[in-house]
Amino acid sequence: MDMLLSFLATIHWQDVADILLLSYILFRLYVLFRGTHVFRVIAGLVILWFFQRIAVFLGLILTSWALQGITAVATLIIIIVFRNEIRSVLQAKNLKAILWSSPIKTAHTPTEVIAESILALSRQHIGALIVFPAMENLRDFVQSGIQWNGLLSKEMIASIFWHDNPVHDGAAIIQEDRITEVGVILPLSYRNDLPSHYGTRHRAALGLAEVTGALIIVVSEETGNVVAAKDSNIIDIGTNDELIKILKDHAGVFEEEKGFFRKEKLELGIAALASLILITAVWFSFSRGLDTLMTLEIPVEYTKSDPKIEIIETSVNAVSLQLGGSSALIKSIRPEQIQVRLDLDKAVAGRNTFSITRDNITLPPGIFLKKVSPSVVEATLEVIIKKALPLQVDWVGKLPEHLILSEIKLDPEKIEIIGGNRILENISTIYTAKIPLDNLQQSGSMMINPVLNPASLKISSESKDQIIVSYVIKPRRQ
Repeated sequence: MDMLLSFLATIHWQDVADILLLSYILFRLYVLFRGTHVFRVIAGLVILWFFQRIAVFLGLILTSWALQGITAVATLIIIIVFRNEIRSVLQAKNLKAILWSSPIKTAHTPTEVIAESILALSRQHIGALIVFPAMENLRDFVQSGIQWNGLLSKEMIASIFWHDNPVHDGAAIIQEDRITEVGVILPLSYRNDLPSHYGTRHRAALGLAEVTGALIIVVSEETGNVVAAKDSNIIDIGTNDELIKILKDHAGVFEEEKGFFRKEKLELGIAALASLILITAVWFSFSRGLDTLMTLEIPVEYTKSDPKIEIIETSVNAVSLQLGGSSALIKSIRPEQIQVRLDLDKAVAGRNTFSITRDNITLPPGIFLKKVSPSVVEATLEVIIKKALPLQVDWVGKLPEHLILSEIKLDPEKIEIIGGNRILENISTIYTAKIPLDNLQQSGSMMINPVLNPASLKISSESKDQIIVSYVIKPRRQ
């Protein structure tokens, strides 16, 4: 428990924001790209990255280097190969659709109407090829489509595939409640394991299913059988319920059962939780998992708000901090990013002892404190007072034997000193700088500074900081 509390104490609000933001971005990428080939390839890259981190942890230098290179090259290949799918997903009508629109789909596609139309074509042995796109943009996979954009209805579908219609041999693309294109030519599959009775429509449907996530419904002109092509698979459809279920599953519509959440809500909840766990693990591996240590000497900043209290003496001016974190973060640290502050507002006059803890130290996000040396600091504080003290000249040496110093005058005779109460209590006189008598031959005056000891004493702004010493020298009477 103590280790857990110690760990939680090292986490900044920036760390929490970092994890939550990246988790949300990962979750939105899952929402936008799920069901596409891009998502499957990205999932493979994530697995590669995990193996690379494990290799680093185990010290497998060559393996980790190779996996890192493969991951980097594969990422570039994904961007180039799947650029159209990525563009299609990100070409949203507004920013809301990308950042926070509800990903749960509603039943815009009239699946019952489509199912009835397909079964009607089946009964009349009218061949049909109907495409329901997924997330991909189909422009790079299909050819020669005629823009239609007609409102979907049973009569519209029947008229498109009527044998006298010029576009009846091509495919029709349906998106939501619109027939967007007709007479579309699909890529053919060249698999050798298909039944011999499958014709061009079946191979075209399977060819598009092999390269995209689209659902393609085929009605055989010869037999009237209905099949669906999805994810490189051919599914035979025998009843109206089976057809409606396939259409609804592809459209993202699920029946809601009493006492349970909808399947899609559960899936998205699991995806959100998995995103949070994954990003937390990645963050931990970067900021905590592979510790690199460094030691820095950081000056201690003593702060106080009471101007009547002054720091007279401190036991140390800097402390040694042993810091830990990932190698990348440790290498990026600059000394100015780290601060050690001691607040003296609760200190009292005299000698005080303070412990330097994590609360006194400011560290960059992802860096944590291992050790402080010394961990205890002493500071002597005094109440600041003003005191007027008389001045006295500090003469050194002696005058020639035939001369005598008969009169001395100081201007000013007293000076106001600012300093600690206990120090000033023991001081009764302030001396000037030393004045040698050996070189004095006649009367005169000079400017001289007072000597303040200890150095923490200061001269009040109301007093002069230089003293005029006037002296009279006379011949010694014989």
